[in-house]
Amino acid sequence: MKKTILTFGLASGLINALCMIYFVLNLGETPDFEKGEIIGYSGMILSFSLIFFGIRSYRNNFNEGVISFGKAFKIGLFIALIASTVYVITWLFLYFNVVPDFADKYCANLVENMRKSGASEIALNKKIEEMKEFKIMYDKPIFNILMTYCEIFPLGLLVSLICSFILMKKPSIQV
Repeated sequence: MKKTILTFGLASGLINALCMIYFVLNLGETPDFEKGEIIGYSGMILSFSLIFFGIRSYRNNFNEGVISFGKAFKIGLFIALIASTVYVITWLFLYFNVVPDFADKYCANLVENMRKSGASEIALNKKIEEMKEFKIMYDKPIFNILMTYCEIFPLGLLVSLICSFILMKKPSIQV
């Protein structure tokens, strides 16, 4: 079971990491954060599809075609955890070494989008202050780690639940 989890978890994490690296290396002066979200979440969904294949592989190759919901969920959960950890480590490296101004660009983009949508000066000033506080917190590695796990892990958890329901197979009773 450990080999299956590690293999599929690392492969899933690699897909996530490559999508993130692609986005970061193509940020430019005026980043398209909407496109980045599409790339990022598409990569997450693609990578988490490996949860399905990991559970199925374990069920078919090591468990004689039978797996309980609990065992399937446990496998999926650990694959998601490994993939999420690779994602978090990749982001920490990129954020602190490659794009240390990412939070500034992100915050500026949020404020500019509010401005374009006709937000009042009071609302804009409030958002600017919120973003300054966010940046201070986001520059702390522990907060950054927690925020990054919150970005990816819930999706992995959801995919694990769905795959566990789909793939669970009880032993047939022979009379």
